[in-house]
Amino acid sequence: MRREVEVGARGKFTPEYKAEAVELVISSGRSIAHTANGLGIGSETLRNWVKMAKKRGEFEEKPLDVSERARLKELEEEVRRLKLEREILKKAAAWFAKESM
Repeated sequence: MRREVEVGARGKFTPEYKAEAVELVISSGRSIAHTANGLGIGSETLRNWVKMAKKRGEFEEKPLDVSERARLKELEEEVRRLKLEREILKKAAAWFAKESM
């Protein structure tokens, strides 16, 4: 993968490099941040490239299979539960702080 960078200027990446980086995100299944770190570029830069490629219809996201949907549902439920627990702990901490004064 070749990238072209001008010295003293913001990075200038070839269209081919951008396309290969986006393809790497899609094909690897890794996060944008992990992929960007491996390529030595900013995660927001890569996120923007992926977003633009989606807008242009350059790739199609595959739909989730049954096990992935089930896992997503589990994770969403866990997030909901953890948010609720956090709120309860915040209220308890505030109450105990108030009581100790």
